Amino acid sequence: MLERIFETPFRADQTLQQQIQERLIEAILAGKVSPYDPLPATRVLSEQIGVSRNTVMLVYERLAQDGYIRTVNRRGYFVDESVLRDKLNVDVGGLVRPGEPVEAVDFTAHMTGRYSRQPNIVKRGDWKGYAYPFIYGQVAADETSIARWRDCVRMAGTRRHAHAWVGDLVDGDDPMLIEQIQRRMLPHRGFRAGPEELLVTVGAQNALFLAGGLFCRPGAQVHLEDPCYVDARNIFAAQGGQLVPHAVDSNGMRMGDFSGAALVYVTPGHQAPTNVTMSMERRLALLEAARRDDFLIIEDDYEHELNFIGAQHPTLKSLDVSGRVIHIGSLTKPLFPGLRLGFVAAAAPVIRELRALRRLMYRHPSALAQRAMALFLAEGHYDTHIRRHRKELAARWKLMMRELDRQLPDCAVTMTTGGSGIWLALPEGVSARAVQRRAEQQGLLVEAGDVHYHGTNAPKNRLRLGFGAIEARKIAEGITLLGQVIAQERAQPPR
Repeated sequence: MLERIFETPFRADQTLQQQIQERLIEAILAGKVSPYDPLPATRVLSEQIGVSRNTVMLVYERLAQDGYIRTVNRRGYFVDESVLRDKLNVDVGGLVRPGEPVEAVDFTAHMTGRYSRQPNIVKRGDWKGYAYPFIYGQVAADETSIARWRDCVRMAGTRRHAHAWVGDLVDGDDPMLIEQIQRRMLPHRGFRAGPEELLVTVGAQNALFLAGGLFCRPGAQVHLEDPCYVDARNIFAAQGGQLVPHAVDSNGMRMGDFSGAALVYVTPGHQAPTNVTMSMERRLALLEAARRDDFLIIEDDYEHELNFIGAQHPTLKSLDVSGRVIHIGSLTKPLFPGLRLGFVAAAAPVIRELRALRRLMYRHPSALAQRAMALFLAEGHYDTHIRRHRKELAARWKLMMRELDRQLPDCAVTMTTGGSGIWLALPEGVSARAVQRRAEQQGLLVEAGDVHYHGTNAPKNRLRLGFGAIEARKIAEGITLLGQVIAQERAQPPR
């Protein structure tokens, strides 16, 4: 019977020990292994499946430690019957009657909202299979940083650090990570904060959801940029906010009438999605308006480190003397986006309530991930990664600007001082959606920009080109292909 579960070849992405253990557990739980007959001897099974005897011995020892099998003196290993009893001792009698029709449930009648219907960015999960992935929000694998992160995870798992994550932190954060944010992150952003003014979150977007949940009551005016970060707009809309858009130009969000505002959401460092930087004049004007009209500012500083031209602009939080700015940052976006760690810096009363709200949602982010990140910061790996990452992105940014200027003279490029994306206006009459579809068929991934705009009168000819994931050597030929796709679309008769 066991021979059948090993008919499928072993995969290369897992160790033999892991795969043998998984298959044996699956067979035991499925009742395919008799509890009355011994498992094959280690030598016999190793010969049958073509692995070393030591590998099989390690698997058997692990299964015995985990209670799936037991050792019987001089007879060998047997399935532990208690495992089968625990699995089978589930009474479902009376819940389902064979042949009885099941009534379909109208779940929508019970829902408070249809969040799946919100307009949103759709990104391909298989983007790595495309030759020219000009997609935003992904990064190329940095093997050096991956190795350093692996070391820090291993170190966090040692006995020395286990105390930091084996227990429930309830609503707390890893004090070592808080200290490292204070020492390594905040000085670059121009302000200081005490432990009572900091909160760790599952990424910057989770911080936005928490802040919106605390301050965005139904009907409250939320002023934001147009175009805007789509998920932020959807968060505030889902929480009942009345959205008031403000146009964006080369100096960031334009100042307007903020009277009646409860919240103003901005991305002043690198505006999402255009990547322009808010001028100092507008930063000061926004802070003065917040004081005058009594509203709060949510500052999303998601790409603070990625400035390539000129001096780093001060954050709104660093200029704020009244405590009205809620500063949100990401710890992992420029590192490994999949790690999902961020932070909020705000006045102590705000953090106290955000902490209580976070507790209701998920208590706290993974304590193990927090300790690993604290070690990554403490050992200087984060700073080293950022320097290397910024240098690589700066080279790609210059290459992007040069090739767009050379190959797409009919397209208008929004000038920026950094970031990891380019905002592009196609020639009038050319549909960015049509270009996106046609480009994808030719191995080129780009992002249509209309979804970022508020309302129905969005420009239809905007594209965002991310360059964090594409190899530098492919940029020029990728822009060439984009130019060909645009020309093909322009040649199409009006639809």
